[in-house]
Amino acid sequence: MRTVLTLAVLSLCGALGDLSLAKGMQQVGALPTLRLRALLVFGRTMARTGAVRLGVLCLIVNCVTLVVALSWAEVSFLVPATALHFVLATLGAKWLLHEHISGVRWCGTLLVGLGVALLTLP
Repeated sequence: MRTVLTLAVLSLCGALGDLSLAKGMQQVGALPTLRLRALLVFGRTMARTGAVRLGVLCLIVNCVTLVVALSWAEVSFLVPATALHFVLATLGAKWLLHEHISGVRWCGTLLVGLGVALLTLP
């Protein structure tokens, strides 16, 4: 049960973190140049954007949860199983960010989901 709950936290935090960062970076816009001043302004703008902050927080929770889970679960199971967050992120990109997802990407997402399902077999 502990491993299932951990996978749920990893998958949800990973997907929410990715989606929040994507939304936040859409709000911030593209980096105009690689000059130091522009980088500092860009960093300050990112730090002030709520979606970016939420994304970073979710990814920190994801990372800490993964490190803790590695103390009791096998890495050969845990790391591939966390790929479920790619499925959730793709679904979120479609429905929350209104991105167009091509058929090839849907097929890839389905394969990832099937791969995670295969990991649960004895």
